[in-house]
Amino acid sequence: MTSSTTTQIPGYVVGTWDIDASHSTVGFSVRHMMVSKVRGYFREFAGEIVTAADPAQSTVTATVNMDSIDTRQEQRDAHIRSADFFDVGNHTEMTFRSTSVSTDGADWTVAGDLTIKGITKPVTLELELNGFGPDAYGGTRAGFSAKTEISRKAYGVDIDMPMDGGGVVVGDKISVELEIEAVLRTA
Repeated sequence: MTSSTTTQIPGYVVGTWDIDASHSTVGFSVRHMMVSKVRGYFREFAGEIVTAADPAQSTVTATVNMDSIDTRQEQRDAHIRSADFFDVGNHTEMTFRSTSVSTDGADWTVAGDLTIKGITKPVTLELELNGFGPDAYGGTRAGFSAKTEISRKAYGVDIDMPMDGGGVVVGDKISVELEIEAVLRTA
C-alpha cells in the first residue's frame, strides 16, 4: 500500500466526527432458505471517526445495540435476539475498533477488530469516501460507504437449521453494508 500522504482527497477535513445515526445505516443481508436473501439493519448505533492530517492515521470506533435488529418481521427478530443467535440477554453490543486505514491510490480499506458475542475477529472494510462539506445548520458533514463479509459461525452464531432435501435455513456468509454520515464536532 502507498502512503496516504501522497493521496489528495477533495474537501478533506481533519477532525473528530460523530456518526449521525438518523442519516446512517448499519445493514446486512444473509442467504435464507437457499433461494433468497433477507436484509435487515440495526436501528441504534453510535460511533466516532477521527480524520487525521495523514488519512492513514485516521481511526474509527463504533458500537451497535444488538437488541435494535430489524428485519421487518418481529417473530424472526425475536429469534435472532435469542440465545440461538445473538443472545442479547448476555451480549448487548457489537463493537468495531479500527486498527489501520490504507489505500492503493484508488481504493481505501479500513481494517479493524469486530466483536460479536464476546468474540473478536479481524475484518477489512472496503471503504468509499463520499465527500466532505457544509450542512444546512452551519456544521460540516462527511459521508462514507463501506462493506465487508463475515462468517456468522466465526462469532459463535453457529446454529444450524438443516432443510429437508439439503441446505440450511440461514447461510453462514453475512454481507455487511454501511452508509455513514458523520458530523464534525465543534469546540
